[in-house]
Amino acid sequence: MDGENLIETLEDAGLSPYQADAFVTLLELGSASATDVAKASSVPDPRIYDVLRDLEEKGYVETYEQDSLHARAHDPAEVLSDLRSRANRFETAADEIEERWSRPAIEEHKVSIVKRLDTVLTRADELIRSAENQVQVGLTPAQFDDLSAAFATALEKGVDVKICLFPDEDDEPELPSAETLAQTCTEARYRDIPSPFVALVDRSWVCFAPHGSSTNQYGVLVNDRTHAYVFHWYFLTCLWEVHDPIHSARTDELPITYVDLRQCVRDIEPLLEEDATIEATIDGAETDTAREVTLSGTVTGVTYAGVSADDERATPLSQLAGEASITLETDEGTYTAGGWGAMLEDVEAMRITIESID
Repeated sequence: MDGENLIETLEDAGLSPYQADAFVTLLELGSASATDVAKASSVPDPRIYDVLRDLEEKGYVETYEQDSLHARAHDPAEVLSDLRSRANRFETAADEIEERWSRPAIEEHKVSIVKRLDTVLTRADELIRSAENQVQVGLTPAQFDDLSAAFATALEKGVDVKICLFPDEDDEPELPSAETLAQTCTEARYRDIPSPFVALVDRSWVCFAPHGSSTNQYGVLVNDRTHAYVFHWYFLTCLWEVHDPIHSARTDELPITYVDLRQCVRDIEPLLEEDATIEATIDGAETDTAREVTLSGTVTGVTYAGVSADDERATPLSQLAGEASITLETDEGTYTAGGWGAMLEDVEAMRITIESID
């Protein structure tokens, strides 16, 4: 670092321009009279005495009388300690600025806009690891690699993990192996065109970012059940319903657990029409108090606003987009259970477990 840059740096550290210039001059001269320091620097003669005394008060130099006022640079240990301390504070401040810029205090906001995909992926990783019930994610194979450990953690806890993979660009991607998918998700599907990244966690959180070739690069972090419900239907209709599974851990063996009431309705409606007796357990929350409840009993019917299929096919998802519910007769009485965002029913079902079918 040359003298001019050193002077500028010392100014940044709190010295005035004259003080910085006088101190650097003394470092070069070793010791000198006040007059010589003034001549070798840009400090005016009338100001040199005040400048040297100010430097002495700051611990940068020491002055002494020898026919006239002389000065020499003080032992630099204290000065160096101060400068290094300042440098550490600047470094810490830089880190803090970067942290605050890239990751706002999202816990305090319903919706946060961020600038980088890395921030969205980092938050998605945290949320997936802490998930308790269900995770729905649409992402590229590269993003899957970044989040695979989080998926495995959630799956290990019994969380229902649904993954839709899609290419980053037009090239055919290398998909995860069957073994990897079995260790990371309940079910996986593939969509052959690029799509935005989206992760939904426990019906409350959404992490979203446009796909890589999008003109605008940003991310959205949402902590709101109503917004999450809109993204849920995007996931169902665009990333899930129309694509075939490339992996599924689901079997026909009982008990069978659903985290989506509408999927449960589609599967059990034909059985009810054949007068099957279906025993089920519903874990959810009362719609009026939000109190968690578990109900066990016999499914006596399903209700939805659309029109049922008139053949052997399952009722289309579009017919289940409105009101949909299951009626359960228990020892304590008869209850209705709705799906995500239920308001009219007694219970919002988080999980429906079909225990037996007779």
